[in-house]
Amino acid sequence: MRKRVIQIFGFLITSLGWLFILCTMAMDYWRISQLGGQGGSFIIKVAWYWSNLWKDCFTDSTAVTNCRDFPVLWSVTPFVQGVRGLLMCGLTLGFFAVVLCFLGMECTFIGGDEKSKDKMLFAGAVFHVAGGVSDIAGYCLYINRVARTSFASNLPAGTLRYDLGPPIFLGLVGCFLIYLGAVFYAVTVFRVLCPESTVVYAYGGGTYMNPRSRGRTLYTGYYKPTRQYGYYGGSGRSGSSYISKISQTTPTKNSERDAFV
Repeated sequence: MRKRVIQIFGFLITSLGWLFILCTMAMDYWRISQLGGQGGSFIIKVAWYWSNLWKDCFTDSTAVTNCRDFPVLWSVTPFVQGVRGLLMCGLTLGFFAVVLCFLGMECTFIGGDEKSKDKMLFAGAVFHVAGGVSDIAGYCLYINRVARTSFASNLPAGTLRYDLGPPIFLGLVGCFLIYLGAVFYAVTVFRVLCPESTVVYAYGGGTYMNPRSRGRTLYTGYYKPTRQYGYYGGSGRSGSSYISKISQTTPTKNSERDAFV
């Protein structure tokens, strides 16, 4: 029951994280710059320059917005094109991750036996992590570009200093939720996929090896001492008589010092 609850909780968290990232793809104000409005006077006009992954826009104090869509794919600014590719790659991996985790959850009745479902769930968790890495790399690329421009000491004339907008922070929160849900998935199936090795002891003469190691080692199964020289501490007539017979047939040789005595 506890395993099922943790898996459902992980599914909800990861789904919410991917929803956040999907929303940031269409949100405005990825970066924003404000001009005017100095001194707190409402008479001075204020203008905002902002952009997202698809267009650059200008909004004046009368709420009139003029936008310029980015051109075709091969003529887009390189860092914007890189952010697009990383986010789309992460979303694609996230789609497969959600499907695999849904099929591998214990509360669903599709996906095969329990062992197959656990492997499927673990594979989905790996896809979640890979997709999250791709998405966070895209956000970090965009943050690096904005920060380099904002904190540059010498900027060309007419270059604006932008600030980060809400979609960046929403996307980072989504990546954190994806990682957290993937950890919940991995916790529920890690012990099943990697069980602890146990040693089985049998009493009454002889030692039994671990059943899991049979077929993997050179000597498996039951071990029994050899009877070539008898039992050292054995009891019974056969062992003592065999040892005495060996002692009688073994020739004795005197040393050269004993020959002079």
